[in-house]
Amino acid sequence: MLEDMDVVSPNTRTNRASWWPDLHDFLHATLPPECVLSDNDSLTPYQSDGLTAYAQTPPIAALPTSTEQVSAILGYCHKKQIKIVPRGAGTSLSGGALPLADGLLLVTSKLNRILDLDPDNRCARVQACVANLAISEAASPHGLLYAPDPSSQIVCSIGGNVAENAGGVHCLKYGLTTNNLMGLTAVLIDGTVLELGGAHLDNDGLDLIGILTGSEGLLAVITEVTVRLTPIPPEQRAMLIGFDRVEDAAHCVSAIIAEGIIPAGLEMMDQIALRATDAYSKAGYPLEAAAILIAEVDGTGNEIDEVIGKIKTIAQGQNASSLRISENEEQRQRFWAGRKAAFPAMAALAPDYYCVDGSIPRKDIAKVLSKITELGRAANLPVANVFHAGDGNLHPLILYDRSQPGQLEKAEQLGNDILKFCVDVGGALTGEHGVGIEKRGLMEYQFDQTDLAQQQRVKCAFDPNQLLNPGKVFPTLHRCAELGRMHVHHGKIPFSDIPRF
Repeated sequence: MLEDMDVVSPNTRTNRASWWPDLHDFLHATLPPECVLSDNDSLTPYQSDGLTAYAQTPPIAALPTSTEQVSAILGYCHKKQIKIVPRGAGTSLSGGALPLADGLLLVTSKLNRILDLDPDNRCARVQACVANLAISEAASPHGLLYAPDPSSQIVCSIGGNVAENAGGVHCLKYGLTTNNLMGLTAVLIDGTVLELGGAHLDNDGLDLIGILTGSEGLLAVITEVTVRLTPIPPEQRAMLIGFDRVEDAAHCVSAIIAEGIIPAGLEMMDQIALRATDAYSKAGYPLEAAAILIAEVDGTGNEIDEVIGKIKTIAQGQNASSLRISENEEQRQRFWAGRKAAFPAMAALAPDYYCVDGSIPRKDIAKVLSKITELGRAANLPVANVFHAGDGNLHPLILYDRSQPGQLEKAEQLGNDILKFCVDVGGALTGEHGVGIEKRGLMEYQFDQTDLAQQQRVKCAFDPNQLLNPGKVFPTLHRCAELGRMHVHHGKIPFSDIPRF
């Protein structure tokens, strides 16, 4: 999706700017030797994030171990006007952590400690690169968990979750990342450390936590996060519901929500996805079904019985062809195993897949899935659909072979067309993966110039010199001093060469 992008700074060692030697010396004076990477072998693993079609080796990377070190590095780069790309675990699927050839890569992987677990106040203070799942594992002995659970939760970082406002299969009932945050420690580009919120429910003043959540590294670098912990439900049961028609499964989702039922999770997979994931995980899915829903209900036994009864009646009214209810925890986990393993399961179907992330109104799920099928056939590329049906967050997986000339471009164009249709029906370009470089060319499809200028004003308030993660999110760049006039257009954002693999 990076067609027609102006580029500068080819990826060569001869391109190191005049700032590089001084920065190299500063970093070695500030960080332990092992926390400064400047040779090709050490830097190669950082050349791409989860959007692996594009890669750029950075000239230098810093791995700070404390907020104070992050502050010192940002303050120095601000003074010297050096661009910075923040990176956590590198699981971003939109190129949000793609490095620059002419800037510093700031990696937070060594900020990986749980600093305080407070069961009484039901919160935990953790460093930015603590893995999502590690928080729940630490809280589990206290009967608590961290509710947002992306499929990559075993590796994705909590700081990255904040940057992208990540979701997960249980976010329908328990909320996205933004609904489960209590405090942030963030470092501004000039080195200023902000302490926002804390171990209390409400914060006075401007909602800066809300502004930083989902800001994709454009406004500040997150170093610590205080998250809300949720009691582990007394009981959980999952329903596996099969349908002979995708449309019936889609209508069932709308009917469940319309009835006022909010399951803990409500996920959908079409036949391509469910067969691949069942072969991979042995989840026991009904392979003859055109689509399945996984609905999870939690609470006390009586509550669960009542809600399951209502969902069962609704599913039968929507022509469900099969319905199973988990009988024990092992079976419940098995129902979810396929859904959680959907992405790696695609390897059995094609050498590569491109994961699209868009949001739509629930009432339009059937219409959008039909359009995705139509677009996939026109492009001659199969598409497996697996998504958070309850909140209308689609994840079509476009299957292709990168080794075949032109297939990556076809997959990207198909992804473009799907996202445009999501916007056409009243949805959005992203639900939880962010814009990054992947969707920035589509921002003008969803937002007009006034909208984009307002968004850039927020960027300018935090980072007037455009040093933090430049080239991401915005399709065109306006100088901060000229945004008020609204008519000055400076063309495409200068960006480093990004060779495709």
